[in-house]
Amino acid sequence: MLRLSRKGWMAKTNLYNYLKAHEDHIHYDQFKTSGLPIGSGLAESACKWLIQQRFKGVGMRWSEPGFNRLLHLRLAWVNQRFDDFFPDATLSPN
Repeated sequence: MLRLSRKGWMAKTNLYNYLKAHEDHIHYDQFKTSGLPIGSGLAESACKWLIQQRFKGVGMRWSEPGFNRLLHLRLAWVNQRFDDFFPDATLSPN
C-alpha cells in the first residue's frame, strides 16, 4: 500500500472536498448524452472569432479602457443588441 506524505494527504483531501462541493456540476456523462459541449473548445473558438480577429490585427494597439469599450460594442453587434446601446438615437437621413 502506498503511503501518502502529509502534503499528499492534504492534496487528496482538498481534491475530495472540491469534487464533493461541485458534484452537481460534473455529471459529464449526462451532459454529453444531452448533446452539451463539455470541453473548452467551443469557448476558445468563440474567443478567437469574437476578440482576436477583431482586436489583434497587424499594427493594432489598444489601451485597456479602449479595448473594453469596443468589446462591449462588438458583443452588442454580434448579439444583435446594438440598438439597445443607443435607445434615443435617431437614424441619419443619409
